Amino acid sequence: MKVPIELVKELREKTGLGVMDCKKALEEAEGNMDKAIEILKRKGVKISEKKAGRKTKEGLIGAYVHLDGKIGVLVEVNCETDFVAKTDDFKELVKNLALQIAATSPLWIDRESVPENVIEEKKKEIEEEFKDKPKDVIEKIVSGKMEEFFKEKVLLEQPFIKDENITIKDYLTSKIAKLGENIRIKRFVRFEIGE
Repeated sequence: MKVPIELVKELREKTGLGVMDCKKALEEAEGNMDKAIEILKRKGVKISEKKAGRKTKEGLIGAYVHLDGKIGVLVEVNCETDFVAKTDDFKELVKNLALQIAATSPLWIDRESVPENVIEEKKKEIEEEFKDKPKDVIEKIVSGKMEEFFKEKVLLEQPFIKDENITIKDYLTSKIAKLGENIRIKRFVRFEIGE
């Protein structure tokens, strides 16, 4: 199927990926925009997984100050080369991550960073709240409430503030696919007056 250039352009604007990648995805999806986005997302995940083991020694520290100096964020994002760290795409990623952290107050980067005692405490709290329910129902409630907890408190699990349809992990994966390097959020700190 020959894909109209307008469709390729539209997909490229939505994803920020290269013309050839967008064209191939649209051809595979037979012109269906949603299917093409899903194809590109899967491809991005594969690329991300391949690059996950590569060392990230370069990068940037992003800073963001909000509300007349009442909230401040520092975030360190690493990549493989200085060349990528200097690109507008990488700078945009770092800036958007700082904005995300300022807006949503995550406590951890990923699920693996959440201390086991915090997880156990949260589960007990939920179980106590619903102790009158049957055991199998409590298990389902705990599972659902823990997912909500992770979405709220874990940066990579949060919906991206600029596009609620994707998570920060999806956003990061798309940048890895586009820039062709492993990218890692190393650490962040969020300051708020009065906290």
